[in-house]
Order: sequence, then structure tokens, then C-alpha cells
Amino acid sequence: MTTERFERGLAARKAVLGEEYVEKSLAEADEFNQGFQELLTEFAWGSTWANDTLTFRERSMVNLGMIAGLNRMEEFELHFRGAIRNGLTRPELETILHQIAIYAGMPAGVSCFRVANKVFAEFDAGRGS
Repeated sequence: MTTERFERGLAARKAVLGEEYVEKSLAEADEFNQGFQELLTEFAWGSTWANDTLTFRERSMVNLGMIAGLNRMEEFELHFRGAIRNGLTRPELETILHQIAIYAGMPAGVSCFRVANKVFAEFDAGRGS
């Protein structure tokens, strides 16, 4: 059974992370992590991202700083792609990464720039999503 909040979360999650990624995550969920996928979709996405107080673009900016500060580069890459999908420009992303380096530390900044270069190369080659 899905709730309205879950459906809003699913739509937001797909809009930011891409339908293919989200569908794959849900399809690959097994008995052990199915409940987590539902929790993540309903509450992280349905309660937070689907709340229209901040735009997806603004939420992307906030998330990049927090995820970088936590040194979760796999999630950072996912949300960096989402930030591009949400309309952040390269100059804006560069400035955000500078701020991350100052406030979260230069090693975090180095990691973030590595991720950014990888993602931009994929987008420039037509393989980004």
C-alpha cells in the first residue's frame, strides 16, 4: 500500500535522481532493504523534497554541502548529477565546491572536484543523466 506522501516522494526522487536510477533502486530492493526504500521515498523525499518551501535547486545546494561534509562521495556524485538536473550551472557548482573546500576542508574539496570532473566529462560525452 502506498500513501500520498510516498507518491509525492517517488515523483520528487525521480525528478532529481532520474527515473532510471530510482526504478533500478526499487526493482533491486530485496526483502531485507525493501522497507528502507519505502522509508527513504516516503520521508526523505515525500516529506522533505516534496515540501515546496525550498525549490529542488535550493535543496540541491544544501545537500551538496552536507553530503560533502559527511564525506559520502557516492551520494555526493548522485546529488551532484541531481543538482545539474535541477538547473545549477557550472559556475554555481564551482562556487559551491569552493565553499565546501573552505568549510568542510580541502580534502573534501579535492574529492568533490574529482567527482565533478568525472560527472562533467560524462555529460560532455553525452553519457550523463
